[in-house]
Amino acid sequence: MRVALFGYQTWGHRTLKALIDAGHDVRLVVTHPPSDHAYERIWGDSVADLARDHGIRALLRTRPDDAELLAELKAAELDLIVANNWRTWLPPEIFALPRHGTLNVHDSLLPAYAGFSPIIWALINGEPEVGVTAHLMNAELDAGDIVAQRAVPVGPKDTATDLFHRTVDLIAPLTTEAIRLIETGNVVPIPQDRTKASFFHKRAPRDSLIDWTWPAEDIERLVRAQSDPYPNAFAYHRGAQLRIVRASVSAGHYGGTPGRIFIREGDGVVIVAGPAARRGQSPGLLVERVRTADGTELAAADYFTTMGGYLTDRR
Repeated sequence: MRVALFGYQTWGHRTLKALIDAGHDVRLVVTHPPSDHAYERIWGDSVADLARDHGIRALLRTRPDDAELLAELKAAELDLIVANNWRTWLPPEIFALPRHGTLNVHDSLLPAYAGFSPIIWALINGEPEVGVTAHLMNAELDAGDIVAQRAVPVGPKDTATDLFHRTVDLIAPLTTEAIRLIETGNVVPIPQDRTKASFFHKRAPRDSLIDWTWPAEDIERLVRAQSDPYPNAFAYHRGAQLRIVRASVSAGHYGGTPGRIFIREGDGVVIVAGPAARRGQSPGLLVERVRTADGTELAAADYFTTMGGYLTDRR
Protein backbone atom coordinates (compact mmCIF):
# COMPACT_ATOMS: atom_id res chain seq x y z
CA MET A 1 0.00 0.00 0.00
CA ARG A 2 1.05 3.61 -0.56
CA VAL A 3 1.35 5.01 2.97
CA ALA A 4 2.60 8.02 4.89
CA LEU A 5 3.58 7.94 8.55
CA PHE A 6 2.96 10.55 11.21
CA GLY A 7 5.01 9.42 14.20
CA TYR A 8 7.48 10.28 16.92
CA GLN A 9 9.90 8.65 19.36
CA THR A 10 10.24 4.87 19.74
CA TRP A 11 6.52 4.28 19.10
CA GLY A 12 6.72 5.98 15.71
CA HIS A 13 10.07 4.35 14.97
CA ARG A 14 8.65 0.85 15.59
CA THR A 15 5.65 1.66 13.40
CA LEU A 16 7.77 2.90 10.52
CA LYS A 17 10.00 -0.16 10.75
CA ALA A 18 6.91 -2.38 10.61
CA LEU A 19 5.72 -0.60 7.46
CA ILE A 20 9.12 -0.97 5.82
CA ASP A 21 9.51 -4.62 6.85
CA ALA A 22 6.05 -5.44 5.49
CA GLY A 23 7.01 -4.02 2.10
CA HIS A 24 4.62 -1.08 2.01
CA ASP A 25 5.45 1.88 -0.23
CA VAL A 26 6.19 4.57 2.36
CA ARG A 27 5.91 7.80 0.40
CA LEU A 28 6.44 10.32 3.21
CA VAL A 29 7.25 10.51 6.91
CA VAL A 30 6.24 13.40 9.16
CA THR A 31 7.74 13.63 12.65
CA HIS A 32 8.34 16.18 15.38
CA PRO A 33 11.62 18.01 16.04
CA PRO A 34 13.57 16.85 19.11
CA SER A 35 12.05 18.11 22.38
CA ASP A 36 13.40 19.13 25.79
CA HIS A 37 10.30 17.82 27.58
CA ALA A 38 11.37 15.29 30.23
CA TYR A 39 9.05 12.56 28.95
CA GLU A 40 9.87 13.16 25.28
CA ARG A 41 13.60 12.59 25.80
CA ILE A 42 12.80 9.04 26.91
CA TRP A 43 12.43 6.26 24.32
CA GLY A 44 13.73 8.70 21.75
CA ASP A 45 14.52 6.53 18.71
CA SER A 46 14.58 8.88 15.74
CA VAL A 47 11.83 8.42 13.17
CA ALA A 48 13.57 10.91 10.88
CA ASP A 49 16.86 8.99 10.95
CA LEU A 50 15.15 5.68 10.14
CA ALA A 51 13.31 7.29 7.24
CA ARG A 52 16.46 8.81 5.80
CA ASP A 53 18.34 5.53 6.17
CA HIS A 54 15.75 4.01 3.81
CA GLY A 55 15.65 6.91 1.38
CA ILE A 56 12.23 8.13 2.57
CA ARG A 57 11.53 11.85 2.63
CA ALA A 58 11.08 13.07 6.22
CA LEU A 59 9.49 16.36 7.22
CA LEU A 60 9.82 17.91 10.70
CA ARG A 61 6.69 19.59 11.98
CA THR A 62 5.28 20.70 15.32
CA ARG A 63 1.81 21.02 13.77
CA PRO A 64 0.47 19.68 10.44
CA ASP A 65 -1.10 22.92 9.26
CA ASP A 66 1.02 24.21 6.39
CA ALA A 67 0.31 24.22 2.68
CA GLU A 68 3.59 22.47 1.75
CA LEU A 69 2.75 19.41 3.83
CA LEU A 70 -0.79 19.15 2.51
CA ALA A 71 0.45 19.46 -1.07
CA GLU A 72 2.99 16.66 -0.56
CA LEU A 73 0.37 14.39 0.96
CA LYS A 74 -1.99 14.99 -1.95
CA ALA A 75 0.77 14.37 -4.49
CA ALA A 76 1.63 11.03 -2.82
CA GLU A 77 -1.77 9.54 -3.82
CA LEU A 78 -1.95 7.67 -0.54
CA ASP A 79 -3.95 4.59 0.29
CA LEU A 80 -3.46 5.07 4.02
CA ILE A 81 -1.85 7.30 6.63
CA VAL A 82 -0.55 5.52 9.73
CA ALA A 83 -0.01 7.53 12.91
CA ASN A 84 1.65 6.62 16.19
CA ASN A 85 2.59 9.06 18.93
CA TRP A 86 1.85 12.08 16.78
CA ARG A 87 1.49 14.75 19.47
CA THR A 88 -0.98 17.19 17.92
CA TRP A 89 -4.41 16.92 16.32
CA LEU A 90 -4.60 15.93 12.64
CA PRO A 91 -7.28 17.94 10.79
CA PRO A 92 -9.89 16.24 8.56
CA GLU A 93 -8.23 17.50 5.39
CA ILE A 94 -5.32 15.25 6.35
CA PHE A 95 -6.79 12.24 8.17
CA ALA A 96 -9.55 11.77 5.59
CA LEU A 97 -7.29 12.35 2.56
CA PRO A 98 -6.12 8.76 1.79
CA ARG A 99 -8.37 6.21 0.16
CA HIS A 100 -8.67 4.24 3.43
CA GLY A 101 -8.31 7.18 5.81
CA THR A 102 -5.87 7.20 8.73
CA LEU A 103 -4.99 4.32 11.06
CA ASN A 104 -3.89 5.54 14.49
CA VAL A 105 -1.91 3.22 16.78
CA HIS A 106 -2.33 4.14 20.45
CA ASP A 107 -0.73 2.51 23.48
CA SER A 108 -3.84 1.85 25.55
CA LEU A 109 -6.88 -0.35 25.45
CA LEU A 110 -9.25 2.24 24.02
CA PRO A 111 -11.72 3.66 24.79
CA ALA A 112 -9.98 3.92 28.17
CA TYR A 113 -6.80 5.99 28.57
CA ALA A 114 -6.98 8.12 25.47
CA GLY A 115 -4.51 10.99 25.42
CA PHE A 116 -1.08 11.01 26.98
CA SER A 117 1.10 8.67 29.10
CA PRO A 118 -1.56 5.93 29.18
CA ILE A 119 0.69 3.21 30.60
CA ILE A 120 1.75 5.37 33.54
CA TRP A 121 -1.81 6.42 34.35
CA ALA A 122 -3.09 2.85 33.98
CA LEU A 123 -0.45 1.49 36.34
CA ILE A 124 -1.15 4.18 38.93
CA ASN A 125 -4.83 3.26 38.77
CA GLY A 126 -4.22 -0.45 39.27
CA GLU A 127 -5.52 -1.65 35.91
CA PRO A 128 -5.15 -5.43 35.43
CA GLU A 129 -3.91 -5.10 31.85
CA VAL A 130 -2.58 -2.60 29.33
CA GLY A 131 -2.18 -2.82 25.59
CA VAL A 132 -2.23 -1.24 22.15
CA THR A 133 -5.14 -0.29 19.90
CA ALA A 134 -5.24 0.39 16.16
CA HIS A 135 -8.25 2.50 15.20
CA LEU A 136 -9.49 4.57 12.30
CA MET A 137 -9.04 8.25 13.04
CA ASN A 138 -11.94 10.66 13.24
CA ALA A 139 -12.32 14.24 14.40
CA GLU A 140 -12.19 13.33 18.12
CA LEU A 141 -8.79 12.39 19.54
CA ASP A 142 -8.32 8.61 19.98
CA ALA A 143 -12.06 8.02 19.50
CA GLY A 144 -12.38 6.30 16.10
CA ASP A 145 -13.62 2.80 15.34
CA ILE A 146 -11.29 0.01 16.49
CA VAL A 147 -9.63 -2.21 13.87
CA ALA A 148 -7.46 -4.38 16.14
CA GLN A 149 -6.38 -4.49 19.77
CA ARG A 150 -3.93 -6.52 21.86
CA ALA A 151 -3.43 -6.65 25.63
CA VAL A 152 -0.80 -7.77 28.13
CA PRO A 153 -1.39 -8.41 31.86
CA VAL A 154 0.04 -6.17 34.57
CA GLY A 155 1.92 -8.11 37.24
CA PRO A 156 2.09 -7.08 40.92
CA LYS A 157 5.70 -5.88 40.63
CA ASP A 158 5.65 -4.53 37.06
CA THR A 159 7.00 -1.05 36.45
CA ALA A 160 6.05 1.34 33.69
CA THR A 161 9.37 0.45 32.07
CA ASP A 162 8.45 -3.25 32.03
CA LEU A 163 5.07 -2.44 30.49
CA PHE A 164 6.59 -0.09 27.93
CA HIS A 165 8.79 -2.89 26.58
CA ARG A 166 5.88 -5.35 26.44
CA THR A 167 3.51 -2.97 24.72
CA VAL A 168 6.03 -1.52 22.27
CA ASP A 169 6.68 -5.08 21.09
CA LEU A 170 3.00 -5.28 20.13
CA ILE A 171 3.23 -2.38 17.67
CA ALA A 172 4.69 -4.23 14.69
CA PRO A 173 2.35 -7.26 14.71
CA LEU A 174 -0.71 -5.13 15.50
CA THR A 175 0.05 -2.59 12.76
CA THR A 176 0.71 -5.34 10.23
CA GLU A 177 -2.52 -7.13 11.17
CA ALA A 178 -4.63 -3.96 11.02
CA ILE A 179 -3.29 -2.92 7.62
CA ARG A 180 -3.82 -6.42 6.24
CA LEU A 181 -7.46 -6.29 7.34
CA ILE A 182 -7.91 -2.91 5.68
CA GLU A 183 -6.09 -3.90 2.51
CA THR A 184 -8.04 -7.13 2.03
CA GLY A 185 -11.39 -5.57 2.82
CA ASN A 186 -11.89 -7.87 5.80
CA VAL A 187 -11.92 -5.16 8.43
CA VAL A 188 -15.01 -4.89 10.64
CA PRO A 189 -14.44 -1.69 12.61
CA ILE A 190 -15.86 -1.72 16.14
CA PRO A 191 -17.27 1.59 17.43
CA GLN A 192 -15.84 2.64 20.76
CA ASP A 193 -18.19 2.63 23.72
CA ARG A 194 -17.94 6.29 24.68
CA THR A 195 -19.48 5.62 28.10
CA LYS A 196 -16.22 3.83 28.96
CA ALA A 197 -13.91 6.49 27.55
CA SER A 198 -11.34 8.37 29.61
CA PHE A 199 -8.84 11.00 28.51
CA PHE A 200 -5.59 11.89 30.30
CA HIS A 201 -3.27 14.89 30.11
CA LYS A 202 0.49 14.94 29.65
CA ARG A 203 2.44 14.23 32.80
CA ALA A 204 4.49 17.01 34.35
CA PRO A 205 6.87 17.09 37.35
CA ARG A 206 3.99 18.00 39.68
CA ASP A 207 2.29 14.70 38.82
CA SER A 208 5.16 12.73 40.39
CA LEU A 209 4.92 14.51 43.75
CA ILE A 210 3.72 12.06 46.38
CA ASP A 211 0.51 12.79 48.27
CA TRP A 212 0.90 10.92 51.54
CA THR A 213 -2.85 10.94 52.12
CA TRP A 214 -3.16 8.41 49.29
CA PRO A 215 -3.39 4.77 50.45
CA ALA A 216 0.00 3.07 50.58
CA GLU A 217 -1.08 0.71 47.78
CA ASP A 218 -1.68 3.68 45.47
CA ILE A 219 1.63 5.34 46.33
CA GLU A 220 3.47 2.06 45.73
CA ARG A 221 1.96 1.91 42.23
CA LEU A 222 2.96 5.54 41.64
CA VAL A 223 6.56 4.61 42.50
CA ARG A 224 6.45 1.71 40.01
CA ALA A 225 4.83 3.94 37.41
CA GLN A 226 7.64 6.47 37.75
CA SER A 227 10.42 3.91 37.38
CA ASP A 228 13.75 4.76 35.75
CA PRO A 229 14.20 6.24 33.17
CA TYR A 230 11.00 8.15 33.96
CA PRO A 231 11.27 10.97 36.52
CA ASN A 232 10.82 9.23 39.86
CA ALA A 233 8.05 9.80 42.38
CA PHE A 234 9.35 12.24 44.95
CA ALA A 235 8.76 14.18 48.16
CA TYR A 236 10.73 16.79 50.08
CA HIS A 237 12.85 16.07 53.12
CA ARG A 238 14.55 18.83 55.07
CA GLY A 239 14.07 21.22 52.18
CA ALA A 240 15.54 19.00 49.45
CA GLN A 241 13.91 16.78 46.89
CA LEU A 242 14.05 13.07 47.68
CA ARG A 243 13.12 10.57 44.98
CA ILE A 244 11.61 7.23 45.92
CA VAL A 245 13.23 4.62 43.68
CA ARG A 246 11.74 1.46 45.15
CA ALA A 247 9.02 0.84 47.70
CA SER A 248 6.39 -1.67 48.78
CA VAL A 249 3.41 -1.80 51.09
CA SER A 250 4.33 -2.40 54.73
CA ALA A 251 3.40 -5.65 56.42
CA GLY A 252 2.28 -3.89 59.59
CA HIS A 253 -0.38 -1.24 60.18
CA TYR A 254 0.84 2.12 61.43
CA GLY A 255 -1.00 5.16 62.73
CA GLY A 256 -0.29 8.85 62.85
CA THR A 257 0.10 11.72 60.41
CA PRO A 258 0.63 11.00 56.69
CA GLY A 259 4.25 11.61 55.68
CA ARG A 260 5.75 10.77 59.08
CA ILE A 261 9.09 8.91 58.90
CA PHE A 262 8.14 6.32 61.45
CA ILE A 263 9.86 2.96 61.88
CA ARG A 264 12.13 0.39 60.28
CA GLU A 265 10.51 -2.74 58.92
CA GLY A 266 12.76 -5.38 57.39
CA ASP A 267 15.26 -3.65 55.10
CA GLY A 268 13.13 -0.53 54.63
CA VAL A 269 11.67 2.43 56.47
CA VAL A 270 7.93 2.95 56.86
CA ILE A 271 6.33 6.28 55.98
CA VAL A 272 2.84 6.73 57.42
CA ALA A 273 0.27 7.00 54.63
CA GLY A 274 -3.42 6.96 53.85
CA PRO A 275 -6.55 9.07 54.29
CA ALA A 276 -7.38 7.34 57.59
CA ALA A 277 -3.81 7.02 58.89
CA ARG A 278 -4.82 8.47 62.25
CA ARG A 279 -6.83 5.32 62.98
CA GLY A 280 -3.79 3.05 62.79
CA GLN A 281 -5.56 0.41 60.73
CA SER A 282 -3.78 0.90 57.41
CA PRO A 283 -0.34 -0.08 56.10
CA GLY A 284 2.29 2.51 55.38
CA LEU A 285 4.68 2.84 52.47
CA LEU A 286 7.81 0.79 53.04
CA VAL A 287 10.52 2.83 51.31
CA GLU A 288 13.42 0.63 50.23
CA ARG A 289 15.63 2.79 48.02
CA VAL A 290 15.90 6.56 47.56
CA ARG A 291 17.80 9.00 45.35
CA THR A 292 18.94 12.35 46.70
CA ALA A 293 18.91 15.67 44.87
CA ASP A 294 22.53 15.18 43.77
CA GLY A 295 21.71 11.81 42.16
CA THR A 296 23.12 9.57 44.89
CA GLU A 297 21.11 6.37 45.33
CA LEU A 298 20.94 4.80 48.77
CA ALA A 299 19.14 2.10 50.69
CA ALA A 300 16.41 3.80 52.68
CA ALA A 301 17.87 2.48 55.95
CA ASP A 302 21.18 4.15 55.09
CA TYR A 303 19.50 7.46 54.29
CA PHE A 304 17.05 7.60 57.21
CA THR A 305 19.57 7.00 59.98
CA THR A 306 17.14 8.29 62.63
CA MET A 307 13.37 8.11 62.73
CA GLY A 308 11.10 11.12 63.01
CA GLY A 309 10.37 14.13 60.88
CA TYR A 310 8.26 14.20 57.74
CA LEU A 311 8.33 13.79 54.00
CA THR A 312 6.31 16.71 52.66
CA ASP A 313 4.94 18.19 49.44
CA ARG A 314 6.97 21.40 49.63
CA ARG A 315 10.52 22.50 50.34
